[in-house]
Formats: sequence, C-alpha cells, structure tokens
Amino acid sequence: MAINSAEFREALNQIEVARGISKEVIVKSLIEAMTKGYRKELGGDDALVEVNIDAEAGTIEMYHMKNIVQEVEDDFLEIEEKEAKALAKEGKGFIKDNIYYVEASIEELRKATAMSIKSILRQKFAEAEKDVLYEAFKDKINTMITGRVEKIDERGASVNIGRTSVYLPRKQMIGDERFSLGDQIRLFVSDVASDMKGAHIVVSRANEGFLRCLFNEEIREIYDGTIVIKGISREAGERSKVAVYSLNPEVDPAGACIGQNGSRIQKIVSQLGNGTSKEKIDIIAYSKNAGLYIMESLKPAHVAGIIHDEEAKTATAIVKDDSLSLAIGRKGVNVRLAVRLTGYNIDIKTESAALEAGLTYLSFEELQAQEIEMQKKLIAEAKAAQAQATASSEDVLPGLPEGYVAPQKRVYDDEEDTDLNEALELESEKEALVTKKAAKKPDSEVKEEIKVAPEAPTKEEEVEVKEVKVVKTTTTLSDLEKALEAEEKKQSFTRKSWKKNAKKEEESQDDKPIISVDPSQHMSIYTEEELREMEKEEIVESNVDIDEEVDYDEYDEYYDEDEK
Repeated sequence: MAINSAEFREALNQIEVARGISKEVIVKSLIEAMTKGYRKELGGDDALVEVNIDAEAGTIEMYHMKNIVQEVEDDFLEIEEKEAKALAKEGKGFIKDNIYYVEASIEELRKATAMSIKSILRQKFAEAEKDVLYEAFKDKINTMITGRVEKIDERGASVNIGRTSVYLPRKQMIGDERFSLGDQIRLFVSDVASDMKGAHIVVSRANEGFLRCLFNEEIREIYDGTIVIKGISREAGERSKVAVYSLNPEVDPAGACIGQNGSRIQKIVSQLGNGTSKEKIDIIAYSKNAGLYIMESLKPAHVAGIIHDEEAKTATAIVKDDSLSLAIGRKGVNVRLAVRLTGYNIDIKTESAALEAGLTYLSFEELQAQEIEMQKKLIAEAKAAQAQATASSEDVLPGLPEGYVAPQKRVYDDEEDTDLNEALELESEKEALVTKKAAKKPDSEVKEEIKVAPEAPTKEEEVEVKEVKVVKTTTTLSDLEKALEAEEKKQSFTRKSWKKNAKKEEESQDDKPIISVDPSQHMSIYTEEELREMEKEEIVESNVDIDEEVDYDEYDEYYDEDEK
C-alpha cells in the first residue's frame, strides 16, 4: 500500500522531537503494533504475519503467509501446492521460498483492529521513552536535579523533570514541608531502576545524599577536597550529624563548615524544607580515636568520660546529671544519630550512676593525651622511614631503582689516536726485546740502549692513558747518566771536528797551483778592462779571511739547545 512519504516522514520527525525517541525505534514499534493487531484480526496468535514499512519510499506492506505442503493438516497455516499456484496465477497472491503470500490492505482492517494497533503503539512508545530516560538518568545517580510540581495528593507529589515526571512520596519529604502547583524544587536521585515496565527513577529530599550535595555546593573546602565528609546520619526535619575531617592540619574542619557567625551552615539549613521547625545540623570533628569520636558525636551534650570496647563495638558515655536529657535528645534522636554515625552501640549514664556502679572511665583530657601521643608516634615513624629512604638513596638519583649503578666513562677504540697507539706498541715491543736479550747476557755485558722519545702529541692527539706499564731493566741509573754524558761529548766533538775540517779544506784549496791557459787558443768573453777590474776585486776579497775572524765555538751552546 502506498502512502504519502513526505507526510509520513514529517510525522516521524514530530514524534522524535516530542518524545525523544529515534525514528528507527518509532518505525520498529509501529511494525510490532501492526503485526499484533493483524494477528488478532485473523483470529489467532499463531498466524504467520509479516509487515514491512519503507519510510523513504512511502510504502506499507502487510501479508498473511501460509506454508505450501502436499497434504494440508491446518488450513489456517498451510495450503496445498496446486491451490497456491492456481491462486498465484489469478493474481491473488505470490509464492516465495515455498511460502504463499496473501497481501492485506490497511483500509480493509476493522475499526477494532485499528484501535488495538493504536493502543499497542502507545504502549511501545511509553516503553521506548522509559528506555531513553534510563540511558539519560543512569549517570545522574547520587546527584541533584530540579523539577516543577505538577500534581499534589495526600501520598506525595508528582514532579516534572523535563521529558518525564517522577513521583516524590510523602515519607521522602523533609518534615512537614508543603508544596504548591508550579513550585520549583530540588530532588536527589537515589536510584534509577530498569524493569519490564521500563525505567523507574527514585527521588528523595530526606535522603542523606541530599544533605551531602548541599555541603559540596556551599562549602568550598569540601568541593576542592581539603575537607572530607566521613559520615552523615540524618532524620529529615529533626536533626542531622555530619562528621568531617581535614586533610590540611592548618584548616579547622568544623569551623570551615560553620563559617563566620554561622553564615555557611545557615545557607544549608535554609534549603532544608519550609516546615514549621527547621532541621538542626551538628558538625562533628572526625577522629581515629574511637573514644573521642563517640564523645564528639553526642554533641551538643558535654560528655565527661567514656568506656568503649572496640571489638564488641559497645560504649558507655558518662555525662553530668543535668545533661542526660540533652545527650539522649527529643524522642532519643540525638543518641540514635550518634549510634548510626559511629557504628557503636552507645549507653548513656550519669556521673552519679557511674560512681555508684564503680565504673572507671577515661576523661576527655586523657583521651586527648592519648591522641597526642599517637600523633607523635606516627610523626616519628614517618621521619624514621624518610631518613632510611634518604640514606639508602644517597648515591642514587631520584626515581631510579634500588641498586642502580651509573655508567662509567669509557674510551672506545674508534675514538683513540691510532698513530700514537702504533708508536706505543712498537716502543713496548722494543723494550721487551731489549729486556729479553739482557736476560740472556751476563750482567757485565748488559748495556742500556739509548732511545729517542717520539715527539709529544698535539692537544688534539692527547689520549687519556689509564694504565702505565713498568719495564724493568738490569742497567742502573748511574750507568745511564754516564752513557748520556759520553753521548753529549761525542756529539760536541763531532761538531768541532766538522768545523776544523771545513776550514782546512778551504786552506788547501788556496794552496793548489793555478793552472794557466793560453789565451790565444780561447776566445775571451770579457774585455781587457773588465778583466783588470775583476782581478782587483779578487785581490781585495782574498785579503779578508772570514773564517779566521769568526769563532764558531761561541755558537756551540745554541746548537746544543737545538739538539735538546
């Protein structure tokens, strides 16, 4: 059956916006509703029915199906093959996968069937809405929400929270508070349950979580984590006790919650209902010492002493004779809240009754002294542990594991000077050879070989030498000094001999006879005047003997320094 696709899509969009249900869920719910309604019209819940809806194409198809068999046993569910083929030829249906399909028109449905489909569709939409609510509110457990009162009765009030409404029972209200239609109130979500009927949101104003949320909003130190709420016990509309503990020793937990002139606690009390009597809040300083904690929990009564058994979780509080009613509270509310807060079963006795019974109890001052000693012990243990940790990690950088050894400086082969290494290795081999030869000869024939040390390396060639090899020889130090002196004299004598030999050679050249040449047999390249001038210059130069005037022995010390 063809429908107006544009109108159908517009209807889907409106339902999606109004109820918060996706289009896919709406179409699926419509298919299920039409399937159930058509089955009822056919007269049996076991009828084979198929419904197809195409929102884009704008078509709705609804079929009654029968299995094709050779012999029919139930004509409501089955059909013979010959009959099915004959009906298909007549255009009254078609065969697919051995199943005979008969199409039905929506217009042919009875009015009762249409009403049934509408009722089923509403139910499906309600279930889908609850599923959506569950997904939306399951992450809001233990948080505050705001709603508007839309209905009031003797048992409670219905509050609209947006997409749905929740019910606030009378017992979950604060004392005798009253609301009017349209009042905006705050609710604490204590639970979100999902069952066969859908999501169920449980809200309250009397729950202890309601008071905890108010403290988180109004007390800055609780919000940022400086102060921690250790416990809350509450009887809504009557009295509440809140145990607080400060992680910062410089911050007073009770003072921070009360505020200057009670400004902070008054803001919280003003939000605890509009009943005739305001709910009172006691701020309790939490202590790990059970005795002190129990004494604090019985405020505003002043407790003189305490007897407690930590294993049995029982305690007896001793109060002054005129403070018994204050410690118990109206209708026992004060002691009940103290029992819930501490977890101890508390019995209250007066000082006179304790004296008659011969009870021995610890006073507040004694318990406080125990607390101080415990704190000192904890501080000493912490300091000792810190000192031990510091001593064990003196040479270890912070964050490194115990036993860590820092890597040592290493010299790699590719970073060394290869030329210098080769020279050192050659020198070591020579020294080893000399030592070996000296060991074979008699001591009288051992002579020390004088070696010339290699030139010192430049700064770029300097290499760190970690190991020094010691070579032992059989030559004494005095023999070495004598050998060095003899070598120096030999070198000095060699230089002087060279100078004298050079002088003698020049003198011998002067003593040689001059060989005359017949000028007639050679062609002269100079004129006679030039020859006479040259002879004069030679005579002048021959009269000056440079070697005789210079004393070369004076310069020996310069040669010696160069050789050094």
